[in-house]
Amino acid sequence: MTSPRPLESVWDYPRPPRVEPTDELVVVGHAGVEVARTRSALRVLETSHPPTYYLPREAFTVGVLQPAASGRTTTCEFKGVAAYYDLVLPGGGPVVRDAGWSYPSPSRGFEALRGTVALYPGRVDRITVDGEEVTAQDGDFYGGWITARVTGPFKGGPGTWGW
Repeated sequence: MTSPRPLESVWDYPRPPRVEPTDELVVVGHAGVEVARTRSALRVLETSHPPTYYLPREAFTVGVLQPAASGRTTTCEFKGVAAYYDLVLPGGGPVVRDAGWSYPSPSRGFEALRGTVALYPGRVDRITVDGEEVTAQDGDFYGGWITARVTGPFKGGPGTWGW
């Protein structure tokens, strides 16, 4: 399904990033189980990156997000320190390590991200936005969500680190 929303170039996105609400229907599934659904996501838009969607914690099935066994944290120059989550399916299904992250105490200007979680689309089986399947941004660092709504080129793939 193609989004009726206007086409966006990631090169028109700002730096530092902008956080904006969206009423698009976001659905996340893994191993045949729907693990999240919301029309209250936030999109983070940053120059050269496909949007990253942050879903309210209450959009997730209770218990599927567990603090990452890895104890992993990272720091974003804009948003602050990120904590990671493993995705644990009900009934003992497969565990997806470091599937997503959040900013428990986001930096000034990014307070809207408190209480939300972003997922790497390449680590779960399926994410849709308004019925369109999301493609993962290349690389294992950024976690952007590519849909027909956005155009690149996108940072993240081989040879794009120094852009």
